Amino acid sequence: MFSSQRPGEHWQKIPAKGESLVNLAILQGNLSITLASARMRVLTISRYPGQLVIDIIIPIVFASMPILLGRATAGPAAAEIFAQNTGTPNYVAYMLIGSSSFAIVSYAFWHIAYWLRWEQQTGTLEAIYLSPTHRIWVAAGVALYSCFRSIFSALTAYLIGSFILGVNPFQGNIALALIFILIGLVPLYGLTLLFGAIVLKVKEANALINVMQWGVSFLMGVFFPIAIFPPLLRAVALFFPPTWMTNGVRSALLGVGFFFETWYFDLAILWGFLLIIPFFGYWVFARTETGIRQNEGVGQF
Repeated sequence: MFSSQRPGEHWQKIPAKGESLVNLAILQGNLSITLASARMRVLTISRYPGQLVIDIIIPIVFASMPILLGRATAGPAAAEIFAQNTGTPNYVAYMLIGSSSFAIVSYAFWHIAYWLRWEQQTGTLEAIYLSPTHRIWVAAGVALYSCFRSIFSALTAYLIGSFILGVNPFQGNIALALIFILIGLVPLYGLTLLFGAIVLKVKEANALINVMQWGVSFLMGVFFPIAIFPPLLRAVALFFPPTWMTNGVRSALLGVGFFFETWYFDLAILWGFLLIIPFFGYWVFARTETGIRQNEGVGQF
């Protein structure tokens, strides 16, 4: 019997299947590089447990200053006065959430900026460009490591700070608060690509991070609601994704009120940032590094 299959039809299907297997193997290889990059940094920081302790202490100390100042100046009426302006009398948890969220945001910028600057200064950034693996997978490993480290430090700081300062850390909708944090991480690390592009361009990390910390803490409303901002400054703060993440966590745990009254509208805005900012950040980063490579080169520091 003759086959109804046309000559060569069977052979035409093999390349398509083989191409999908090749793409799958490439993806697996890239993911392994991401995990290896993150694992290397986890092993490195595990040799310095004192640094992890400092990561936990800093948010507690950072929040303790306005908390103690409020107790010293407002006295017994501190909670009542604070509730009139923020919607919750629990100013201790409010400050701890703000400082813990700020730790997550600032560590994200720190880790990406210092990684790029270190690669520049040691001359290994050029080697990354010459390797067969795309640099974005190495950067993803740095971001993955940064996520684990910052979330661990922030959550631990919040729990220990709540115990020390005498508040209940398990109040409110904890699951919803974690959702706001996890979704907010994606646009946050998209912003770090924009910050990384500036680091590549100006070849400086320390001064930029110092400026970034003040600006970020101001726009996020670490210790105050952004409702007290003038209209123009409030609009700028609302274009900053960590502002929505921080307020979402506070609203889920303390009931201070979402920007759009309901949690799903605020979460939808974060989803919008998630779909736009990472791609925009990568586009800016790619254009910046292409311009640098065509001119002075990435090895110049």
